[in-house]
Amino acid sequence: MTARLDPLDRRIAGALQVDGRASWRRIAEVLDAPERTVARRGTHLLRTGVVTVVAVSPHGVPLLVRGRCRAGLGRPAGTALAGRPETSFCYLITGQGELVAEVFCDRNRLPTFMFDEMAAIPGLHDLTADTVTRYYRTIHEWQPGLLSPAETTAISSLPQPTPQPRQPDGVVFSGDERAILRALREDGRQTHEELARTAGISESTVRRRLEALRREEKVFIRAVVEPSVLGLPVEALLWIRCRPHHVDDLGRALLSSPYVRYAAAMTGEYQLLADVTLPDIAALHEFVGSSGWSRQADSVHTGVVLKALKRSGVLAPELRP
Repeated sequence: MTARLDPLDRRIAGALQVDGRASWRRIAEVLDAPERTVARRGTHLLRTGVVTVVAVSPHGVPLLVRGRCRAGLGRPAGTALAGRPETSFCYLITGQGELVAEVFCDRNRLPTFMFDEMAAIPGLHDLTADTVTRYYRTIHEWQPGLLSPAETTAISSLPQPTPQPRQPDGVVFSGDERAILRALREDGRQTHEELARTAGISESTVRRRLEALRREEKVFIRAVVEPSVLGLPVEALLWIRCRPHHVDDLGRALLSSPYVRYAAAMTGEYQLLADVTLPDIAALHEFVGSSGWSRQADSVHTGVVLKALKRSGVLAPELRP
C-alpha cells in the first residue's frame, strides 16, 4: 500500500483532481510553490501511478450492479468484472462476499449483458442491477478539502458540472475526436502537440476540439488517486432507503460533506448510494449516525470497501497489463 503523501504532494494531487490537464506552472502559482518542485513532484506522482489522469466519456445506461461471490472466488470474479470495458468502478466490500460495480451498457445490450455475460462470471451469483436515475456527485468533481475554494477556482479553467445519465445511444464522435479520446484514455495529460500527431490534425484544431468536448460535457478529465494516500483510508458504500419525496433533498444534503466522493439516486430496493472516504472508523460512525442527512433516511446499509479493483475506468496497479 502506498504511504500517505506529504502535504505538498497531497495538494498537487488535489490540484490535478480539479483539472487533470492544468500546467505545472499554473499549479505552482496557485499553491505558491516553486514550479520546478511542483513539476518534479507531480511527474513523480504520475510516473509511479499514485495519480493517474485519464479521459472518460460515459455513455449508455448506468447501472449499479451488486452480487455475491462464492468462498474463495471473490477476487477472480471481481477481477473478471473489473476487466470489462463497461465497468467504471468495481469494489470488494464487507458483507456476504459482496461485489459492487458501476457499469455503462447500451440499452439494446442490457439483456445479453445481465443474463448471459454477467451470469457467466465464475463464482458470481445473486446479481441485482439498478439503474442510476440522477447523479448528485461523481468522482469527477469530488474535492476532498485539500485546496481552498479560491485555489480551486484559480486552477480550474472549465466548469465542474455533475455528469448526468445520457440518452442510451450515447455520444457520436468524429474520427479525429475518437483518436484524441483514445489517446487521452491512456494518458490524460498528453500535450496538444502529442495529440495532434496522433490524430493527424493541427495543434490548434486539437486544442479547440478538446475544449469543446469538455465544455459540452462529452469528455471528462479525471485524476484517479487512492483516498488512503490523501489521509482517508476508510472507504464505505452507503445504501440508503428514504421516502420518494425525500430523495433529492437527501441527495443534496450529502454534498455538504467532503467525505462524499459519489452520490447517486437509483431504482430498486434502495433509493440512494453514496461512496464515502474518511480518516478512521470513528469518523464513519459519526458520519452515518449523527450527520444531518441521516435524519432524512429511513435506513442505511453500510459496506466497508475491502479492495478497489477499478476506479474511474482505471484498474488497480496489480491488475494492469
